[in-house]
Amino acid sequence: METGPDSVSGIPSPAPSQPADPGYPELGPASPPAQKSGGLGLWMRDLLVAAVASVLIITFLYQPVRVEGTSMLPRLEDRDRLFINKFVYHISAIERGDVVVFHYPLDPEKSYIKRVIALPGDRLRIDRGQVWVNGKRLVEDYIPPEYRDSRSMAEMIVPDESYFMMGDHRSISSDSRDFGPVERGLIYGKAVFVYWPTRDAGVVR
Repeated sequence: METGPDSVSGIPSPAPSQPADPGYPELGPASPPAQKSGGLGLWMRDLLVAAVASVLIITFLYQPVRVEGTSMLPRLEDRDRLFINKFVYHISAIERGDVVVFHYPLDPEKSYIKRVIALPGDRLRIDRGQVWVNGKRLVEDYIPPEYRDSRSMAEMIVPDESYFMMGDHRSISSDSRDFGPVERGLIYGKAVFVYWPTRDAGVVR
């Protein structure tokens, strides 16, 4: 069936208008909803809350630091900027392989960044550059062949509450082979993420 210009197929026609019931007041058209006031104030409040939260997170959880030197090549380059987690070791243990930031034992005003190689109580020795922990050869895939060295160190037991640290660029790194194990109280953060420069951005492993 064809439809004419004044009809639309499938939509019922409106019912004819009825006279107003004298017993009830006639309702007018609905008013548009009132515009919410204080939109700018709410936006400023949210911005302030976000800023305070960011400051608290950076202050108590993450801290930006800058790498100085090349002892952690190839993963960390000189002047890389990264975030360290200052809270994680309050709720979890330091593990072998973690890249950590600590106060230099011989001058606590300085900070070093190195990798944890051995834990408290571990038996450690280094034979011509190869690290052995508790009688097992430590597999270190994060060190390219050109960054290895041939230094040796007699067997030792890592003291309680101390950690043996080494840089990934073994041939130039000053680390626990030189200044000894690092006490737990000197370690204050775990390296988690490089954010600058963008070519180096990513999780620290």
